[in-house]
Amino acid sequence: MWVITSQTGVVKSLCYNRAMRVAMLGPFGLKPKGTMAARALPLAGALTGRGHTVTLILPPWSYPEDSGKGWEQNGVRIENVAINPRARIPVRMLSAARAFHPDAVYIFKPKAYSGLVQWLVWQLRDLSSFKPRILLDEDDWEGAGGWNDLAPADGSRPYTWSQKRFFAWQESWGLRHADAVTVASRALETIVLSHGVPRERVLYVPNGVNPLPPSKASRSEIRAELGIKSAPLILLYTRFFEFDLNRLVAMLTRVLAEARDAKLLLVGRGLFGEEERFLEMARAQGWRERVADAGWVESARLRGYFAAADVAIFPFDDTLVNRCKCSVKLVDLLANGAPVVAEAVGQVHEYIRDGETGILVPPTDVDTFARRVIELLGDQEKRARLGSCAASAMTREYQWEKLAGPLENWLYKSKAAARVDG
Repeated sequence: MWVITSQTGVVKSLCYNRAMRVAMLGPFGLKPKGTMAARALPLAGALTGRGHTVTLILPPWSYPEDSGKGWEQNGVRIENVAINPRARIPVRMLSAARAFHPDAVYIFKPKAYSGLVQWLVWQLRDLSSFKPRILLDEDDWEGAGGWNDLAPADGSRPYTWSQKRFFAWQESWGLRHADAVTVASRALETIVLSHGVPRERVLYVPNGVNPLPPSKASRSEIRAELGIKSAPLILLYTRFFEFDLNRLVAMLTRVLAEARDAKLLLVGRGLFGEEERFLEMARAQGWRERVADAGWVESARLRGYFAAADVAIFPFDDTLVNRCKCSVKLVDLLANGAPVVAEAVGQVHEYIRDGETGILVPPTDVDTFARRVIELLGDQEKRARLGSCAASAMTREYQWEKLAGPLENWLYKSKAAARVDG
């Protein structure tokens, strides 16, 4: 029974009574892959800021230096389980989750190690006193037509046939054995609903803004470093898998033929070394010397590169993978005031209001894409307006504290229902 002695005491008591413990589990660590660092961690921070206790339980097989290490980051506990032997990783993750005594186990990506933990938790709910609610997060489509047909298993090879079958089964099973599913895009929302998940259990939680560190270098300093003075500069910030290289090169060839002083700034690397092929294609078209290849750029310098450019391009093929994606790179560009010309596919529609916070062009329309880029290069006032409106809109609409609201409401209702069931 609560004893309330003051108005302050009422607030504290109610917050304590409603606070929950959430264990977030991922298929890999915080780096070098992005999902857990760019999605799970900021969402955990938003919940922690609302008074809940959250821990991330991760298998850092892709960054073994973190194996067995733990620390606190932005109020969130990070636990990296030991990764050797790998066969015991799911058991270690489950053990860490049980020791945390969570109200909810939140699985990020229904595949590999985190998908195995979801399966184990589901079995234990029937066989033991460990009965947390199970949340599942989908930020990509993993099965047929999705990452199964795209992603490398070890950085150099596609998934094997058996891996594809297993990951597709995990995703299908995971959707049907979760108390709720959070989705990062409207396309994923539609797919999850088509798998028979009740609408009230599907929560739309797109990716929010993760503030980049201030750049220590100014626009002019970055341009001097790149050997670019006052030339119009187009930014391509990419991992390359999102589009067809031939179409991109055709579009850029038209732009650079008309905007004869313009140059291209390339920031990023491909999954399979696509940047090398791109540069060879640029050489064949006669404009390789107009490309400044910055390669992979650490987050502490990204804002400087964004500021150095005049226009950012976001080519995006109309594929199932892209329709389901909620691109962190696009969020970064818009939140930092880059004027963007993007192909209108999937979640791009949600982030960009055409003519207000960016420019949308039909997918695969090379002529229109090139024309819009050329027009924007020649209109400094419009570039400034689009960039300012984009940054304001992203700050206003896509803060993690706001995006966490539907998730928190579901957790409250779920906890209340569990008490009734108990």
